[in-house]
Amino acid sequence: MVKIRLRRIGAKKNPFYRIVVADSHNARDGAFIEEIGAYSPLTEPTTLKLDLDRVNYWIKNGAQPTDTVRALIKKASEQ
Repeated sequence: MVKIRLRRIGAKKNPFYRIVVADSHNARDGAFIEEIGAYSPLTEPTTLKLDLDRVNYWIKNGAQPTDTVRALIKKASEQ
């Protein structure tokens, strides 16, 4: 199954996430199919960049977003 999920990068206690499309069997920070966005929770205000066209494309093709990514997609579409 293909999932849209967060991939953690950044230093210890300084998280930065990339929003990626990946096979659910791959590790959290392992191989991925496509990078479709970025999320930085520690900046004030939080930074969220998301390619909504690609998100919609992947959802239409059967990709399942995780709960956190689903909330981020909703937040990005409201802006």
